[in-house]
Amino acid sequence: MFSRLKIIIALTWMTLVLVSFKNPPRVLIMSKTAGFYHTSIPAGIAAVQKLGSENGFKVDTTTDPAAFTTKHLKKYAAVIFLNTTGTLFNEGQKTALQQYIRSGGGFVGVHAATDTEYEWPWYNKMIGAWFDNHPKQQAAKLIVKDKSHLATKHLPDVWERKDEWYNFKNINPGIKALITIDEKSYEGGKNGDFHPMAWYHNFEGGRVFYTGLGHTNESYSEPLFLQHLLGGIQYAMGNKK
Repeated sequence: MFSRLKIIIALTWMTLVLVSFKNPPRVLIMSKTAGFYHTSIPAGIAAVQKLGSENGFKVDTTTDPAAFTTKHLKKYAAVIFLNTTGTLFNEGQKTALQQYIRSGGGFVGVHAATDTEYEWPWYNKMIGAWFDNHPKQQAAKLIVKDKSHLATKHLPDVWERKDEWYNFKNINPGIKALITIDEKSYEGGKNGDFHPMAWYHNFEGGRVFYTGLGHTNESYSEPLFLQHLLGGIQYAMGNKK
């Protein structure tokens, strides 16, 4: 009797495992540009696809705003705006994204995702800031403020790397800064003592993560950055991961 019970438990466990492999969570990468086009977008897409294959989630990609319908977005544990720029959505598509976030969806913004939808105040509050300008690409010191988060727990306290460092405007005071940048360590910083470079917050029921890193092609083969991005995606997916 006991052996039979063990067999039943084992078969049940195997069934659950097979179901989990059959129906892994999905994320949607949006990479449409209506402004500047980052040549690192293909490298970024390939990197997220690799992260997905190694960490148990599926990755779909689109540059078509028509994919943003309430019905279609229900398929995804998170959406990722990968170096999007400019005005992307009509009113119906905006409503679909709002409903998705308000229904507990996850959002990840990478680099130029803050250079997007300048005429949509809700988007500004949701993503946490808008891009203002940037100096030349150069090395700078990043200060890791919160190492309890999935996106930062692996990072050194001071992380020095080269990228394109954004200055921001309309920063939402409700964001929780994970990383700030030391403006004394490079030329061209304009946000002062509080210059966030990666953050997260719960927004209207959804989980939002943003990183200002990720301009360069080299970023998407850099282990520390890739783990940073993966942690942000896993946070955004929440229990759906």
